[in-house]
Amino acid sequence: MGTVYLVFGPQGAGKSSYARQLADRIEGVRLSIDDWMGQLYGPDLPTPMNFAWIMERVQRCEKRIWATAAAIAGTGGHVVLDLGFMKVNNRTEFLSMASAAQYPAQLHFVNAPLDVRRQRVLQRNIDKGDTFSFEVSAPMFDFMEREFEPPTEQELASATVFHSH
Repeated sequence: MGTVYLVFGPQGAGKSSYARQLADRIEGVRLSIDDWMGQLYGPDLPTPMNFAWIMERVQRCEKRIWATAAAIAGTGGHVVLDLGFMKVNNRTEFLSMASAAQYPAQLHFVNAPLDVRRQRVLQRNIDKGDTFSFEVSAPMFDFMEREFEPPTEQELASATVFHSH
């Protein structure tokens, strides 16, 4: 059985960079929600932005990503899930699915100071580098900042924690 790695943290913390490095180190497959959402739904994003529209599609992608991850882990491959995992219940759901399928799972929490994260996100809009999928405005950053649920004590007790600066 392959291991399922869940990389989570607030936006701009360096999750995607960390997930790429982790996937390389363990010779695993990285599955990113930003890649899936950007390619499948990016061209169709409504203006003004509609959070319910986006979340419905995120949930569709998450179901397909899990099916893909389970197929990889079931054949012995390691999978790094770079899905944001902004909510405790989302992290718990994926850990439960891994447990039910008897795949070992690990949490990896990536964090950085708020000012560093904000600057990274705004700079990513300009640079459009490897981790750029779509533009995140300052108001979007602020909204998502309020949406992130920090790790619980139980999550932190079992997680690998990485602080980027």
